[in-house]
Amino acid sequence: MHWRALGELYLTFFRIGGLTFGGGLTMLPMFRHELVQKKDWVSEDELLDCYAIGQCTPGVIAVNTATFVGYKREGTAGGIAATLGMISPSLALITLIASFFQALVENEWFQHAMTGIKGVVCALMLNTVITLARKSLVNPVCVAVCAAALALALFTPVPTIAIVVLSGLFGAAAELWRRRSEKGGHGA
Repeated sequence: MHWRALGELYLTFFRIGGLTFGGGLTMLPMFRHELVQKKDWVSEDELLDCYAIGQCTPGVIAVNTATFVGYKREGTAGGIAATLGMISPSLALITLIASFFQALVENEWFQHAMTGIKGVVCALMLNTVITLARKSLVNPVCVAVCAAALALALFTPVPTIAIVVLSGLFGAAAELWRRRSEKGGHGA
C-alpha cells in the first residue's frame, strides 16, 4: 500500500471539501484546478464523465467524484482515502454548526452572511453550467438532448433519473443511426 499516495489523496480532497461550498456543481472549478490542471490525476473529459455519472448514481456528486478519482489512483484504499478526505471537513463543520444552530439561525450577522453565500453559490453554479456546456455541447445531438432535457426538467414532473436514462438511450440511438448512415453512404 502506498501510504504517501493515500495521504496525498486524503489531503487533496480534504482541501477541496474544506474550501468549497454549495455542493458538487460548485466544486467543479476547484476539481478542475486540483485534479486536472495541478495534479494531472484525470483528464477534463474524465472529470466531466464522472460528473455525468454522479448525477445518475446515488450519493453526492463531490463524494462520488472523490471516490472515482481515488479508486483510479490507488484502488479501493485510494477510493476510501479520497472519500474520507472529501467528507471530513463537512462532518467537522456540520457538527460544529449543529451545536450552535439555534443561536446562529437567530443571529442577524449570520443571516446576512448566508445571503451573500447564497449569491456566490448561484454564481459558481452558473459558471459550472457554462463550463460544462462549452465542453459537452459539441454537436447538434448534444444540443438537442440538452434542450429537451431542460424542457422536461423545467416544465414536467418527469423524474430526473428518467430524463437521464431517456437522454442516454436517445444519444446511443443517434450514434447508432449515424454509424449506419455512414456505412450505407460508403457502400453506394
